[in-house]
Amino acid sequence: MSTITTALATTARWDDVQHALTGGGDGASCQCIWPVLPNKDWNQTTTPQRTALFRAEIDEGPPPGLVAYVDGGAAGWIRIGPRTRQARIPRTRMIAASSTEPFDDESVWAVTCFVVRKEHRGTGLNAELLDAAIAFARESGARLIEGYPVDTRGEKQRANDLYHGTIGTFLRAGFTEKAVMKPGRVLVALEIAPNGSDSVKA
Repeated sequence: MSTITTALATTARWDDVQHALTGGGDGASCQCIWPVLPNKDWNQTTTPQRTALFRAEIDEGPPPGLVAYVDGGAAGWIRIGPRTRQARIPRTRMIAASSTEPFDDESVWAVTCFVVRKEHRGTGLNAELLDAAIAFARESGARLIEGYPVDTRGEKQRANDLYHGTIGTFLRAGFTEKAVMKPGRVLVALEIAPNGSDSVKA
């Protein structure tokens, strides 16, 4: 049986982050910079520029996400951090209209991207990444985590559109559906209680 581990994305793990992102799909060209740039800025950047921005973000810290390893080899990636550091979130109308949390609250974190290399898809890596991300958020003082996953209970979705995560992954981790933002996309949330246990926010 394969051994799955996770680790925070630091400068020392830059090559592993890149290996995780370049295993198929849009990760190689996006460099997970999509969530942190307004659309105008995104459209003006090239892949090398996005790579440089991403490297600078990791070098500066704190870690903007985690890497998953399968038997020691980098296999997946998740972005998680305060919403205040992910500029696209408040500028996305469906999120702004659906979230009840103030966008200047640094204790509200968000999961905005999953990437799994093709050869490791369907093995449960997203669930492992999300569990580790929740633990990281809790240890970092987050109060609440939002996600904006794809609802796969209806029409079949394109694999490249699943980088938001699937609703099943979030629900199994204890998140609760808060709003349907548009057909096929849901806002979910998990409140992290002060005592370290997770509870659903009413």
